[in-house]
Amino acid sequence: MKRRTAIAMAAAATLTAMSATSAFAATKIQWWHAMGGVNGERVNKIASDFNASQTDYKIVPVYKGNYTETMTAAIAAFRAKKQPHIVQVFEVGTATMMAAKGAVYPVEDLMKDAGLPFDKSIYLPAVISYYQRPNGDLLSMPFNSSTPVLWYNRDAFKKAGLDPNKPPKTWDEMASASKKLLASGMKCGFSFGWQSWVMVENFSSWHNLPIGTMANGFEGLATEFTFNNAKVAGMLQKIADWSKDKVFEYGGRRGESLPKFTNGECGMWMNSSAYYGSMKKQAKFDFAQSMLPLDTGAAAAPQNSIIGGATLWVLKGHDQGSYKGVGQFLNFMSSPQIQAWWHQETGYVPITTPAYDLSKKQGFYKSNPGTDTAIQQLSLNTPTPNSRGLRFGNFVQIRDIINEEMEAIWAGKKTAQKGLDDAAKRGNVLLRKFQRANKGS
Repeated sequence: MKRRTAIAMAAAATLTAMSATSAFAATKIQWWHAMGGVNGERVNKIASDFNASQTDYKIVPVYKGNYTETMTAAIAAFRAKKQPHIVQVFEVGTATMMAAKGAVYPVEDLMKDAGLPFDKSIYLPAVISYYQRPNGDLLSMPFNSSTPVLWYNRDAFKKAGLDPNKPPKTWDEMASASKKLLASGMKCGFSFGWQSWVMVENFSSWHNLPIGTMANGFEGLATEFTFNNAKVAGMLQKIADWSKDKVFEYGGRRGESLPKFTNGECGMWMNSSAYYGSMKKQAKFDFAQSMLPLDTGAAAAPQNSIIGGATLWVLKGHDQGSYKGVGQFLNFMSSPQIQAWWHQETGYVPITTPAYDLSKKQGFYKSNPGTDTAIQQLSLNTPTPNSRGLRFGNFVQIRDIINEEMEAIWAGKKTAQKGLDDAAKRGNVLLRKFQRANKGS
C-alpha cells in the first residue's frame, strides 16, 4: 500500500511539473477589453476556448473599465512601455488610434508578417469599411459591432390596440403609437440611449445626411461638423416638444434608460442591437425589434445605419514571435463558429458572411424573429460618403459636448437649432486642436 501511495504521489508530482512546464512555455498575450458583466464572461470563454485549442499561446483577458477608460489606459500604458498586445477600442476612437504614431500594428500587416491566412472578402462591408486605410488595408479587427434598432413591447402594443406585427416605420407613426400607449396606461411612449450615436450620427446616416465635411472626416483632418442642419434640428425639436406630454422621456446618455423599457414604463426604446442579451434576461414581456423610423420630411427612403461597438487593435512593442499568436487568436475569434455564437448570445452582428450564414443554417432567425434586423439595416444600401461612418479626431470628448447640448434641449434651456449650433461650434474647436496636433500625419 505504501509503495502504491508513493507511486501515486510521484505520478501526481510529475503531472504537476509537466503542467507547470506547459504553462511556462506558453507565450502570454495580454488582451485589455471593456466588456463587463455577462459579456465579460463571454469574452473569458472565447479566450479560454482559444487557449484550450493549442498550447503555444495563452490569451489573458483583462477588464479595464468602460470604452473610454480602456482606451485611455492603453495609451498611458504604451507611453510607459507596459502596453498589452491587444486592446478593445470603440469605433469613435478610430481616428485617435490612427494618429498614435508608432503605437499600432495594423492587422493586415500583422497577418502578412506572420504568414497567416487572411481573407477580407468574408467581412461585412458595412463593418470593415469603418476601419480601413484609404488603400483598403485593415487597421483593426472587428469584434463587437452593433447598430441601433427600434425595440418595442408587443404585449403593450396589443393592450393599446396597436398591431404587434406592425411597429412604427416613420416618426409620425412613432408619435401616434406613443400616444396610444400612453392612453393605455404606460408612463411614456418611447425613450432612447447613446443619444449622440442614435439621434445625431445614425439619424444622419439613415437619412443620408452628412455629419461633417470631407466625407465625415474620412478624407482628411480639415473636416468641420454639419450635423447642425435644419433636418436634424427639426427632428430633435419635435422630440423635445413631445417630452412635455411624455411621448418621449429622456433617461441618460448611454444605456441607463434600459429599465424604462424592460420595466414596462415605455413601450418603445431605441438603442443598440447588442442589448438582446439584456432583453432576454430582464424583460418579462414579449418584445421584438424593428428598423429605425424614417423622418419623411428628411428623406424619401432610408439609406443605411452605421455601426457602433468596437474593434481589437494590436499594439507594437512586443517580441515579434508573440504576434503570430495574436494573429492566430484573431483568426480564431473571427471563425464562423465563434462569431455565430457571439452574435446569437449578445445581439452584436456577425462580422463575417460565413457567421451570418451559419446562424441562418442553425435556424436562429426563425426561432428568434427580428434578430437579423441590425444586419438588414447595415446592408440596406451601398454606403455613401454620408453613411459609411465617421472618423473625427477627439470624438470621444466631442460626444460629451453633443450630449451636454442635447440635454439642454430636452430640459428646454435651448432650442434644438441653438443646441446643435453650439455643439458644432464647440466640436470644431476640438477638431482644429486634433488637426494641429497631428499635422503631417
